[in-house]
Amino acid sequence: MPKEFDLIAQYFTRPAPEKMVGVGDDCAIFSLRSGHDLATSTDLLLEGRHFFSDVDPYLLGRKALAVNLSDLAAAGASARACLLSLALPSVDEAWLAGFSRGFLEMADAHHCPLIGGDTTRSLDHITIGVTVMGEVPRGKALLRSDAQEGDDIWVTGYLGAADLALRYLSGSLALDSERLQASRAALENPAPPVSFATHLPGMAHAAIDISDGLAQDLGHILKASQCGAELLLADLPMHDALRGLPANLQNEAMLAGGDVFQLCFTAASTQRDALQALAEQHDIVVHRIGRIVNGSGLRVVDQNGQPLFLAHQGFDHFA
Repeated sequence: MPKEFDLIAQYFTRPAPEKMVGVGDDCAIFSLRSGHDLATSTDLLLEGRHFFSDVDPYLLGRKALAVNLSDLAAAGASARACLLSLALPSVDEAWLAGFSRGFLEMADAHHCPLIGGDTTRSLDHITIGVTVMGEVPRGKALLRSDAQEGDDIWVTGYLGAADLALRYLSGSLALDSERLQASRAALENPAPPVSFATHLPGMAHAAIDISDGLAQDLGHILKASQCGAELLLADLPMHDALRGLPANLQNEAMLAGGDVFQLCFTAASTQRDALQALAEQHDIVVHRIGRIVNGSGLRVVDQNGQPLFLAHQGFDHFA
């Protein structure tokens, strides 16, 4: 049976990048570029709560880092490094090989080297903790509190697929194998628009990543910025896997479905052409879905201008 430090050395230790101190010392050490602020975020993924026990460990490794990179993207920050902590009930070397391969591939793709962390034995189930550190030009970080009346509201990517896949895999919706195949990657292998987001400071005003549902997460911007919003249902970018399903299911998946890990951001209408051009440069899609208005709260209207009622607005761990 491999020992703790043998596991770390075999699956997670790499030479630290130049001017960094990484795995092997009590602290990882690195410096920021001059004129930049530190941006950092951390997330926990719990087996049975955030991922199914039979998920491909390679995809889980990718997602474990992706959900944190999504937070950096919401701040407009560039990744610099990450930390990984694992609590495992037993040593499964095939699982570790797949997980570490996926995690480190994602780290390499986004120039976010793994420079430290921890491993321990859990009593039951797997717990994954990831902390990311990035940098953003001083005073230029995108915040939830900077939306302005008259701003356009934008989202990257498409909505609803991850929620649909989760419903199929959890058994809350009768299985449709073709739709599951079309939506599953959105749940298990999210691709936040990290590079695109680093160019948003100076173009966008406020931003958040969509992790718990568009309506709920946009609501955080509205509360922090003390404003309201109006969304047009017809302008929401529905994922193709949802087409042909009942309208109430489509609407709930797009507006309240979590695990999207795309961006919702606001920007002045004068930035429309520039944002479209930036999206094309980074090979992503962006959609303008509404506007920031005076007042408070979120109003979603259908094609007839009638308000849409949402039974719930997103995911809450303690609801």
